[in-house]
Amino acid sequence: MLVLPLIALVLHGALAGLFYAFSMSVMPALDAVEPARAEEVMRSINRKILNPWLFLVFLGAPIAALAAGLFAGGPAAIWFFAAAGVSAVGSFLVTMVINVPMNNAVDAGTMPWKEYSPRWTLWNTVRAAASLIGLALVGVGLINL
Repeated sequence: MLVLPLIALVLHGALAGLFYAFSMSVMPALDAVEPARAEEVMRSINRKILNPWLFLVFLGAPIAALAAGLFAGGPAAIWFFAAAGVSAVGSFLVTMVINVPMNNAVDAGTMPWKEYSPRWTLWNTVRAAASLIGLALVGVGLINL
């Protein structure tokens, strides 16, 4: 059954691309403008990004990898389970414990941009790396089907 692993692959790729784009282009662009403008734009991004497409990718990647592992069996299952675990910890947990509280602080005006941006970008890069690792793990799982 290739459908679930392929869905997991695509979702991990989309998530990795989202996080990568933020760390490599969006945050440097915001750092190049006045902090008040950067905070204003980030508040807008934080509101607009909460949509069904984000939730599909963000929640779907680890769930699809887990489901692929449950249906795959054999050596491939281990790779899919590993991808689900890396995604759950490196993307979901980091987001909920670190990035979301920081977004809430910048939204509330309680964290200045100069403090927010480097820390947020660091942890976003961790999310990108975890998503890329998850993507690779799903790929190895596909090879082992």
